[in-house]
Amino acid sequence: MHDDKRFTGSIAALYESHLVPLIFEPYADDIAARTAALRPRRVLEIAAGTGIVTRRLASTLGNAARIVATDLNVTMLEEARARGTAHPVEWRQADAMQLPFDDGAFDAVVCEFGAMFFPDKGKAFAEARRVLAPGGTFLFNVWDRIEDNDFADDVTRAMAAMFPSDPPRFLARTPHGYHDRATIERDVRLGGFGDVAAFETVTARSRADSAERAAFAYCHGTPLRNEIEERGGSLDDATQAGTRAIARRFGNGAVDGKIQAHVIVARR
Repeated sequence: MHDDKRFTGSIAALYESHLVPLIFEPYADDIAARTAALRPRRVLEIAAGTGIVTRRLASTLGNAARIVATDLNVTMLEEARARGTAHPVEWRQADAMQLPFDDGAFDAVVCEFGAMFFPDKGKAFAEARRVLAPGGTFLFNVWDRIEDNDFADDVTRAMAAMFPSDPPRFLARTPHGYHDRATIERDVRLGGFGDVAAFETVTARSRADSAERAAFAYCHGTPLRNEIEERGGSLDDATQAGTRAIARRFGNGAVDGKIQAHVIVARR
């Protein structure tokens, strides 16, 4: 059994400092802009992580909306609180599978790259629908397959070579393991929504000042770190293996790779 939700120790801080600028920022801007276009008065964010979307929502919506940001992991929420927001936000620890809010409490529910971690997607989506007011909107995004996300793919291949008998597969299994459109649409319907209102594939660029910085982000700032250490591997050796894999494709200087995700909209 894999514990892919274990963002413990220094992972939260490294996730924020390295992985957020590497891959999450462009999609945070995208989902915040989509949310702002709805003009919601009450917004719930689930699986907020270290708060990149929360910060964008607070800046974009200002005082026009009440924002409640939640995450299951206390260490991630603590990092998010420490970063702060442009306008006040209510931070709550909460499980997306059992949200501690009244029916119809929000106009919009937002989730950036969290759905992949839900053990029962249909149940989590049903909870999102329950807390939405009639006519409310659920917006979420998920990563596309790992082959369409260059650096994650390179690092995963490097780990397979480093641990051939038991390759760490966190990145392929979880962040990039929930990308099939038919499966996602089925789970949205299981959550009680009708057919999805929109399903859009959005491509962006992932940039770092070196191949090593990109490899470090994945090896140190995600639960891939746990898999490497559980196998008795050195994080430094894993980072160097990932660095070499990325550099073979993108060179030893600044690197620029493709990232790709799906954005899904469902309405109550």
